[in-house]
Amino acid sequence: MEIGWIGTGIMGAPMARRLLAAGNRVRVFNRSKEKAQALAADGVTVMNDAHAAAEGAAAVFIMVPDTPDVEAVVAKIEPGLKSGQLLIDMSTIAPSAERTISERLAARGVAYLDAPVSGGDVGARDGTLTIMVGGDAGAFARARPLFEHLGHRVTHMGASGSGQMTKLCNQVAVAVTLEAAAEALKLAAAGGLDPQRVLDAIGAGAASSWQLKGLGPKIIARDWRPGFFVKLVRKDLRLVEQASRECGIALPGLKLAASMFNVAAALGHDMDGTQAIAAALDSLAAVK
Repeated sequence: MEIGWIGTGIMGAPMARRLLAAGNRVRVFNRSKEKAQALAADGVTVMNDAHAAAEGAAAVFIMVPDTPDVEAVVAKIEPGLKSGQLLIDMSTIAPSAERTISERLAARGVAYLDAPVSGGDVGARDGTLTIMVGGDAGAFARARPLFEHLGHRVTHMGASGSGQMTKLCNQVAVAVTLEAAAEALKLAAAGGLDPQRVLDAIGAGAASSWQLKGLGPKIIARDWRPGFFVKLVRKDLRLVEQASRECGIALPGLKLAASMFNVAAALGHDMDGTQAIAAALDSLAAVK
């Protein structure tokens, strides 16, 4: 299949590689051309603009940071899109924006899916992402063979915007659980325990979570290298806060987690991994 891919960052690049490895012809575009150029050796075709990457492709993927970025990409490629093309946004953005885009493109005969992911850079490389999809069931059926090269759990959540709303639910669970993991390991060290032994012990019981087992060793080692940036989780939690206001509910645990990521950013960790929330905890826990 001829595929256009727009956005080759920490997640987009390995995902595009997986579609290429599956036998597809892949054209890519990224605003920072050097990131796209790094894929040329793998056999992708690097394009000079988003329109060229999308033109004539059977399926076009978008993987960019935020709602305005997706809207800008769609605005650039929309004039060249043809009836029958499939456009798939795998970014994490506002559900309401996805519904608006979907309605507009449907009038052109272009199928549009919102398909955000969870699993970080490791999941992107290994093809083990969790993919949450909103949009027309027929379009989902067309896209599913492509999704299965990228993720191990692919779920159609309902109408347009449902994938993004599911991702926001995911980010609440992730953020609050990561804060809990950081606090547990902080208490272990302050209580005179070996944090690694505590991790081994509680990671085998009811306290087990991906955040504890996947990021706990990095927290212990003070390894802030990113699998997913603090900057991006802060953006995601702003989207959650917006959605919770629209739904008329309060999420107090989310407020705490969001404030901790904001502290991490203020300490210079915005481009570090989300486990750097532990650095924020170090700062605040030392205050008496």
